[in-house]
Amino acid sequence: MGIYQDIQKRTLIIDGAMGTMIQRHTLTEEDFRKDRFPDHPSPLKGNNDLLCITRPDIITDIHYAYLCAGADIIETNTFNAQRISMDDYGLTDCIEEVNVAAVKCAQAAVERYYNEHGSEQKKYIAGAVGPTSKTASLSPKVEDPSYRAVTFDDLVHAYEEQITAMLQTGVDAILIETIFDTLNAKAAFFAAQQCMSRLGKTAITHQNPDGDIALMASGTITDAAGRTLSGQTASAFAISLSHIPLFSIGLNCALGADQLITYVKELESISNCFISAYPNAGLPNALGQYDQGANEMAEKVKPYLTGKHVQILGGCCGTTPDHIAAIAQLAHQLQSIKA
Repeated sequence: MGIYQDIQKRTLIIDGAMGTMIQRHTLTEEDFRKDRFPDHPSPLKGNNDLLCITRPDIITDIHYAYLCAGADIIETNTFNAQRISMDDYGLTDCIEEVNVAAVKCAQAAVERYYNEHGSEQKKYIAGAVGPTSKTASLSPKVEDPSYRAVTFDDLVHAYEEQITAMLQTGVDAILIETIFDTLNAKAAFFAAQQCMSRLGKTAITHQNPDGDIALMASGTITDAAGRTLSGQTASAFAISLSHIPLFSIGLNCALGADQLITYVKELESISNCFISAYPNAGLPNALGQYDQGANEMAEKVKPYLTGKHVQILGGCCGTTPDHIAAIAQLAHQLQSIKA
């Protein structure tokens, strides 16, 4: 029994925000350094991916909390764990180490869950791959629209390094998420397919349900016009990735459930793979914080379930295990009613 068979039976719940949970801890520069980076020349506080090495206890506990809340899929703490983003901290020499440590944190949480709650319901680990801090489609220089801070080949190299470490350590999925530039995402998926080919792994699709790895895409709509930062509509985004053997495509971040559902439906109407959504806990307040509570968010995502618009559902910024527990409970109730 694998993820393809499980998603046929029920809505799979993906976890909530990692950053929101890390912020609950009063972490200092020392937490990000420990014995591994005591003499690093630049500040490291805020590089949350490093905590997989220096404070794996915190990351593992967060994963475990989401599993206990009802998450079927947990994402590794690797959103910025590739050399383009890590270069901002002068840490391009530890990409493999960070990604291996991150997968092991997730594995430890799953193992703990199985030991304490049984393994009747399988849990899955998705290797989280962020968009990097650079864009291949847009110029950061207003005076030079043709300038690009990164090339497609640069992105492929960075993603291959990250994804290889994840696949070799052991993940069930590769989740290219918060996609604001589809060209970056294409580089990521090209890299993922190259890595999978080298390691003898195949993609899980409708045509190949017994494959090895689920390739998942999740974009982000950044304005009221329903477009990504690089200017694509949800439909254009889906069409641009239609050559990839995707397990799922969906949207996350930027918007709350109320605002996001229109674009999720748009993806649903045009895609031939499973649909995912993990919106923010509403929109941020004036201080950048999220006020939407767990029960309120569950009510907001209810139409996603009753309308059967998604097969994977969870939360992004501002969400916690309480939010995921409310969503998971709702999904279970609705599934029971249908049954």
